[in-house]
Amino acid sequence: MNSIEIHELKITEEDRDLKRLDLFLKKHLPDLSRSYIKDLFEKNHITCDSVKINLKKLPPLGSNIIVKIPEPEKSELIAQDIDLEILYEDEFLLFINKPAGMVVHPAPGHWNNTLVNALLFHCDDLKGIGNIERPGIVHRLDKGTSGVMVVAKEQRTHAALVDLFKAHDLSREYIALTYGKLHPKKETIETFIKRDPRNRQKMSSLVKNGKVATTHYQVLKEFDKSSLVSLKLETGRTHQIRVHLSQQKRTPILNDHTYGNPKNHIKSLVGLGDILGDYTHPFLHAKALSLVHPMTGKDLSFESPAPEMFQKVLTFLKQ
Repeated sequence: MNSIEIHELKITEEDRDLKRLDLFLKKHLPDLSRSYIKDLFEKNHITCDSVKINLKKLPPLGSNIIVKIPEPEKSELIAQDIDLEILYEDEFLLFINKPAGMVVHPAPGHWNNTLVNALLFHCDDLKGIGNIERPGIVHRLDKGTSGVMVVAKEQRTHAALVDLFKAHDLSREYIALTYGKLHPKKETIETFIKRDPRNRQKMSSLVKNGKVATTHYQVLKEFDKSSLVSLKLETGRTHQIRVHLSQQKRTPILNDHTYGNPKNHIKSLVGLGDILGDYTHPFLHAKALSLVHPMTGKDLSFESPAPEMFQKVLTFLKQ
């Protein structure tokens, strides 16, 4: 039988300015995410013995709120023995180097062989996120993007990492190979980004509203018809770098089948097709990730070299 952790919280004068019950609970139980608080409430694990409550309104002063947190349930996801390159690991989190071609989280069409499946097998000390025994995915890399990611192993770390990413209080550097040359060679791109209204599988920056997306780039090397570019993110919107380079600079990432034209890339760069073969991933790599460990306060910074195919194409472009 699962054990239950019980918290009794009394609403006092100091809480009056919070206005909402979910904000009150987040203040006094900071390890819990807003989504998990909502889940607990919907399952009747958050109660009050004096008044009827809802999350959008703070109950009267003096009310006693009871929060019952059940032991994490077993995940329905399958643990799979998949090789992982672990850059760092402790009881709270781990950094991994994700290969190009690996999907981060199970979804329709990709229920197995994902990063989450691999982590469930690798981590025998997962304490769970929310009420499920699973790793905490804080940010994602597209299937075709390789590089450094951080993953939480327990709820408190997950909530703290989410806050770090929301506050942009970390450093993320990517490198990319583009088709075409960027002008100027150093610039900040800031636009709105949202789903492309004409194609729901794509994102668009050619819109008048949406979420703000900010990308800083600098050209590292320029070749005849392409460039090696360093990019730093302030925001982490879906497909942000790929969209900004293709739509704002008209220099899509080399071999990007969604936002570029790989057939044209291969035709223009004679010999590239011989190297690529059936390789279908865009040449975008999350090179480095730096942040302060939310639990220990330790500065953590990890880099991974670009994968072999990226290096082969880079050598080809130099020649």
